[in-house]
Amino acid sequence: MSFGSPPASAAQTSSIASYDCNVPQAGNDGISSLNWSPTANFLVSSNWDSGIRCWEVQQQSAQQVMASPKAQVNHENNMPCLDTCFSADGSTVFSGGADKSVRMWQLGQTPPNNIAQQIGMHDSPVKSVGFIPSSNLVVSGGWDAKLKFWDARSPNAVGEFVLPDRVYDLDVRGNLMVVATANRHVLIYDVSGAQPREHSRKESPLKYNTRCVSCFPDQTGFAIGSIEGRVGIQYVQKVGNKDHFAFKCHRQDANVYSVNAIAFQQQFGTFATVGSDGVVTFWDKDNKQRLKAFNPIRSTIPCAAFNMQGTLFAYACSYDWSKGSAYYAPGTANEIFIHPTPEDEIKPKGSRKK
Repeated sequence: MSFGSPPASAAQTSSIASYDCNVPQAGNDGISSLNWSPTANFLVSSNWDSGIRCWEVQQQSAQQVMASPKAQVNHENNMPCLDTCFSADGSTVFSGGADKSVRMWQLGQTPPNNIAQQIGMHDSPVKSVGFIPSSNLVVSGGWDAKLKFWDARSPNAVGEFVLPDRVYDLDVRGNLMVVATANRHVLIYDVSGAQPREHSRKESPLKYNTRCVSCFPDQTGFAIGSIEGRVGIQYVQKVGNKDHFAFKCHRQDANVYSVNAIAFQQQFGTFATVGSDGVVTFWDKDNKQRLKAFNPIRSTIPCAAFNMQGTLFAYACSYDWSKGSAYYAPGTANEIFIHPTPEDEIKPKGSRKK
């Protein structure tokens, strides 16, 4: 199944809309993740230059957004930071990185030497982190094929699962956690209680390696994206007459690109995909429709996220190494943009007022 291809663009631009906010001081290397606070419009990025950066974002009008740099901390020894997440109250940012550590940064505080406080360790780089609201635990997934759970007040992991392979991505939404590993393994967990419990495990419905995974806002399932321009929609529990399906995307002519990130909009349950083709597309999984296809931009897009209200969409523009070192252009800007998102772009067509 394919929802169609985005329109071709003769002259590519740096952002998907001319009025998008170019976030200042976005970093000196590739941007690895973007996350919004669950309680306010604070945006946090992680970067291959080791930095974790925070901006306060204000929407001043329908097409005018301002982002003000607030603070930055780092991982140790200039090692890349690969992911971040927020605590449920928005006061604390947790991160994982190539220094094999899980770290904690309480917003508004400056840690010693500007290095975020270490709360955990893996045997290999930490690829993904998440926060579990029901137990106030931080979960980290590493290239050591381990899933570890941390209480920020204790130096030792309070739980650990050995996985079938190294972690490529994980996502937590309410009581649902989904972990995607190398070799197309997908593990689903119930995190509603004090102790996370494996619900099921399966093989990815997509034929190629997993790039990203994202839980539905209603926690009934998840979307999974692969390096081969395809997204799978999977249900953990039966919902009416809805069933699993997959569709093609991020393809131009004979070229196929990676789906780098899937970002759900909280209010409507619609979602965005971003890819190595420099394309942002908004989708409606329930009606199997493409809602909005933006023209390709000049850069690959490694990550993206909606704010909690679903009115602002942040996306990063930096090289994702999908074509190897031969296509890396030293000096290329690493940028973050924020796109104001009106309802008519992201609301399901079936629910729009006529």
